[in-house]
Amino acid sequence: MRKLRFAIFGNIFQAKKSVLTKALLCALEEHGAEIIIDRLFYDYLVNQLMLDVHPAELIEGNQFQADIAVSMGGDGTFLQTAARVAEKQIPIVGINTGRLGFLADVGADEITRAIETIYNDDYFVEERSALQLSTSAGANLNDPFALNEVAVMKRDSSSMISIRVDVNGEYLGTYQADGLIVNTPTGSTGYALSVGGPIMMPESHTLGLVPVAPHSLNVRPITLSDNAEVTLTVESRNHNFLVAIDGRNHACHEDTRLTIRRADHVVKILRRNDNSFFRTLRTKLMWGSDIRIEG
Repeated sequence: MRKLRFAIFGNIFQAKKSVLTKALLCALEEHGAEIIIDRLFYDYLVNQLMLDVHPAELIEGNQFQADIAVSMGGDGTFLQTAARVAEKQIPIVGINTGRLGFLADVGADEITRAIETIYNDDYFVEERSALQLSTSAGANLNDPFALNEVAVMKRDSSSMISIRVDVNGEYLGTYQADGLIVNTPTGSTGYALSVGGPIMMPESHTLGLVPVAPHSLNVRPITLSDNAEVTLTVESRNHNFLVAIDGRNHACHEDTRLTIRRADHVVKILRRNDNSFFRTLRTKLMWGSDIRIEG
């Protein structure tokens, strides 16, 4: 049996899900896996859940290597894991202990089967594009990469902000809105979807521009090629705004110009061969469901 090294990251706010962590660790130990655990998650397992855990190594910062990363939590935890491992090109398997679990698609009753799938090579690795954000003012962005989206939002004010958008150096338009989302296909089923953005297939090589509460009836979401470079210039009544990179918030002054482009690396997601994007749409988002027929 081949030796695989698993890096485990997890949600530290779901004590009732501790039984799932036990199931994962038991499944890995049965296959002789080498287990390393993120320090914060390890402390939570030992000190809060009182689990008897003996990893080969604790993950401190980003100085680690593994064959596969495991995200224990919901899609938010998956995004945090992606931020830690994406540049290392480590594929991620997401075990859903949250609610929807669009990215973390392994259910609570599928953990043992998922690990067996890995050891039986009955899986494929899906490559998802990511975004990279840079700023004109050199704002301190510890992690400028996003798997889902970069969102510009108003801050400390009920007033709208004005967002000028240039694509590949050409002026597109100015949005008067609460915010603007630049999303990948992966992010098209997240925040962008909730404000009216289109769903995109993961391999579509596209970007979405989706306004949040625009003050105009002639402003709609638009889809761009992911080769495009998008530049955002923001004006705000209180001279500041928020930029959220997969939910990680940074405060910026309105003098800060944002440039968003496709990252050089992809995020690798481990999928079972019996899974697909359309199947996930049907099961997670109830795509095509008709209660008149089901009733």
